[in-house]
This record gives sequence, structure tokens and C-alpha cells, in this order.
Amino acid sequence: MSETQPTQAQPEIQTASDLFSVAGKVALVTGASSGLGVRFAKVLHQAGAELVLVARRKDRLEALAAEVGDATVITADLSVPGVGAEVVATALEANGRLDIVVNNAGISRVVPALADDSEDFQREVQINLVAPYDIARHSAAAMIEAGDGGSIVNIGSVLGHGGGGPLKVPGYAASKGGVHNLTRELASQWARKGIRVNAIAPAFFESEMASEMFSTDAGNAYIRQMTLMGRGGQPHELDGALLFLTSDASSYVTGHVLFVDGGWTAT
Repeated sequence: MSETQPTQAQPEIQTASDLFSVAGKVALVTGASSGLGVRFAKVLHQAGAELVLVARRKDRLEALAAEVGDATVITADLSVPGVGAEVVATALEANGRLDIVVNNAGISRVVPALADDSEDFQREVQINLVAPYDIARHSAAAMIEAGDGGSIVNIGSVLGHGGGGPLKVPGYAASKGGVHNLTRELASQWARKGIRVNAIAPAFFESEMASEMFSTDAGNAYIRQMTLMGRGGQPHELDGALLFLTSDASSYVTGHVLFVDGGWTAT
């Protein structure tokens, strides 16, 4: 005779606002002085999070902090090895905990591989891959010690899934590909400690870093050709992905790279 499993009581269905809420959470966002980082910080704040804003440009961080009402501002140059650990230590000193980390800071260089410079390549990898790794592991250590778990979201790219073609972005493609697989590796190490690690991989979104692509005929033609929807993304079209991965809405999701790309990777 087979044994039947006991029926577990199912929790009541939450309202959408509760499901995607991050109220009471402390969220650290890197690259928060411009572009998508500003948008990410505002979205998390609107969903109830207390913010830790990290970037090089202090004046912009302070302006954003004033706009949202209150936030911890940390000025840091993530191209410098070891700074990631200092950022996390400062955030913990100021707030006592970290619940959400959004590794958004990044740079991109367009340069043919044969004309590239090793030092410039290494700096790009430091900012895009090594710094997020340092911030993730030091944050995870604090989350594990606190015993409350957490969510780490790394910002990847469609160019971490395949090459840039005519763009010629060896450092960016290599570092973002690393971000995707680092996400899976860290998820596998920390899943049973209550820490979820996921990534968002956008295509081209209108932002400060991608402004040149959207300001030229060639750039716009490239985006239209590579995207099934025939256009670039608008910043608000990442809001849902961010709130999904940082909230309890994705409580059973880890090690996932969520492409928000208008169909770029579908072909």
C-alpha cells in the first residue's frame, strides 16, 4: 500500500501590491548616479525599500537621496580592487543589515580585439564582473549571519549571451557572460542558506550608457535588426523584472538569467 503525503495548508493569495512589495528591506544599488541605476533605486524605494546608493558621483547620489527623501550615500570607485568589500561594510554600518543587492554598475567600450589594451580590458572586467562578485559575497556573508536570507540581482546583458557582431565589445561581452555564469554558481552555493541569486539581461535600453546607440542611424538600425519588436527598451520596461526578482514574488526562483530583450535572444 502506498503512503499518501499529508496535504499542506496553502497560504492565502496575496494582493499584487503585497506580493511585489519590498517594504522594510534594505536595498543596495550600485551605479545609482545615472541611467538604469537611478530608475532601479526609485522603483525599489516606491515599493518600500530603504536605499543604499553607490556610485562615483557624490553630487548625483545626494540629489537622488534628496528626491526619494532618505538614503545612505556611498561614494565609491568600483574600478579599484577591494572597494566592494568597503562598500558592503559601510552599508552594514549605516543600516545594520542588507536584504537586497542590485549589482548594476558597469561600463562598455567599443574596440576591436586586435586594437584593445590589456589594462583597459582588465578595468572593464574589474567593474563589470569582479566588483559585483566582491559585493555579492560580502553581502551574502552578512545575510547568512543575520539568518534572514536575501536577494542578489546582477545586471547582465544580451551581449553576455552572444557576441556583439559589428559592435566589437570584447571586454563587455566577456564580463557580462561571466556575470551570467557567476549568477548560476553563486545561486548553487547559497540557495540552501536562503539567498537567491538571479540576473536581469537587458537588450539596449535608452539610458546614459547607451545614448550613442540611440543617437545614430547606424545604432538604431542595429537595434531594430536584432530585436524582434523592432525597437529598444524603455527604462520602465525593466521595473517588473526588478520587482519580481527582489521580492517574494520570485521566492522559488534562483540561478535564473531573465532576458528582457524584446525578443533579441529568441532568434
